[in-house]
Amino acid sequence: MEKQIFTNDVILAWLQYYAKNTKIDLEHVKMIDITKKNKNVIPTVEAHKTTLVFTNAGIDDIFYRLWNAGLGECEVWYNEGSDPSGAILHNYVKEMIDRGINASAGMLILNPNARNTAKIGLSNELLQRGSIQYVGSEIRSIILSKMAVAPQDDICIIGGESIAIEAALIAAEGSVIAVEYSRADRSTLEDNVSHFDLHNIKIIDHVDEETMADCPVPSLVFLVASASTNQELAYLTKINPNISVVIYTLDFKAAATLPDTLRNLGLADIDTIQVSVKKLGSNNTFKSNPDPWIITARSR
Repeated sequence: MEKQIFTNDVILAWLQYYAKNTKIDLEHVKMIDITKKNKNVIPTVEAHKTTLVFTNAGIDDIFYRLWNAGLGECEVWYNEGSDPSGAILHNYVKEMIDRGINASAGMLILNPNARNTAKIGLSNELLQRGSIQYVGSEIRSIILSKMAVAPQDDICIIGGESIAIEAALIAAEGSVIAVEYSRADRSTLEDNVSHFDLHNIKIIDHVDEETMADCPVPSLVFLVASASTNQELAYLTKINPNISVVIYTLDFKAAATLPDTLRNLGLADIDTIQVSVKKLGSNNTFKSNPDPWIITARSR
């Protein structure tokens, strides 16, 4: 595959090229270099009206993936070469699904239906079915609010498959380490990663020095409480004493004992809440979902 380093000078040249050859307002353009690791094209295009994508040659299915994600009405402005010069072309994604990228270059993607907010609390209907029993979207929204994910965060998610997907969408400039002990759950999570076209998730099967060796040190961890939670917390606070922690559990005993565990690990600002969600059913009666405890802690 042809390689090109998109330096500041190269990026400025592409911006000037599009500024001279289109009437597109580049004031709020979002730039993404997918020649680097962990860059998610589809979530970026979904969230921005104008995205300048820098890419290498040899990507055969990029427009098909955009179309498959419901972005067929987006307009693409591009040229046929590797330099920001010459004739400029434009077409809709839906008309380009059988094309690939034949040159290392920058292309503009315009999305008139872009949303300007992060996806919080995805409907479970949008997630791939498999072995996983997903938490309700309302509770997931509260968990993500407690996590306060930032775009550059490096996050560890243990046993929280749908949380991993949403966190990866929000942390577009960061990364997610998703820990799944079950092979079936790892397979379902891989299906979701492919479905949402995410490139900033790494899936591992447990937490220790060996499996985490090539992973960024997380600044935030979300865990579904289990028999291995104490071991996981001990390791993660060892590699980052300033880590923020969010724990989900349906076990009252775990909810009662975990705050002391967190204090013993040097964490503070510990808070425990219980969340209750009731939904009105077709027979006009309310159905209660399980009421989890959510425990948060941050470093002193």
